[in-house]
Amino acid sequence: MTDKRTGVFTRRGLMAAFAATAVTAAPTYTNAAGFLRGGGDIRRIKMYSGRTGEKIDMIYWVEGDYIKESVDEVHKFMRDWRTDQVKFIDLRTIDILAAAHNLMDVTEPYMLVSGYRSPQTNNMLRARSSGVAKNSLHMQGKAADVRLNSRSVNQMAKAAMSCRGGGVGRYSGSNFVHMDCGSVRSWGS
Repeated sequence: MTDKRTGVFTRRGLMAAFAATAVTAAPTYTNAAGFLRGGGDIRRIKMYSGRTGEKIDMIYWVEGDYIKESVDEVHKFMRDWRTDQVKFIDLRTIDILAAAHNLMDVTEPYMLVSGYRSPQTNNMLRARSSGVAKNSLHMQGKAADVRLNSRSVNQMAKAAMSCRGGGVGRYSGSNFVHMDCGSVRSWGS
């Protein structure tokens, strides 16, 4: 927060302190040209897990810099809850989630359906459903499945697709949207 050489408060230090306590959402744009639009100078992620009961609501990026402690918490939160394995979640996926959330102009947190999946969990889910990819980006920490009670699957998918940051899958029957930082594509109904 202060420059050790001069003892003076730095702008970056003040912004980090503000970010740690702020509950301000970044500005939204109705026509995002890229996934960083809608991110603003401060990026915030807000989710809860129905499986573990955990919640996160934090600013994880301020003026071009990721906040390591916040990002580490996101990694832990998005772990494979079945095996308790934590994996680095690709920062682009976190950015897509945050930007899509901002574009929808909602205060409700995402419900995390699935973040990181261990190979064991992915294989188990594949045995139960034809909709689970053999080489799922979830196993690489590059995907998340989320839902919102206040928005439809189509509304969520439209916001995520406007980010043009990766893949977007609609799973209307299960009421969730898949967002990943892989190639730009979409599927589902």
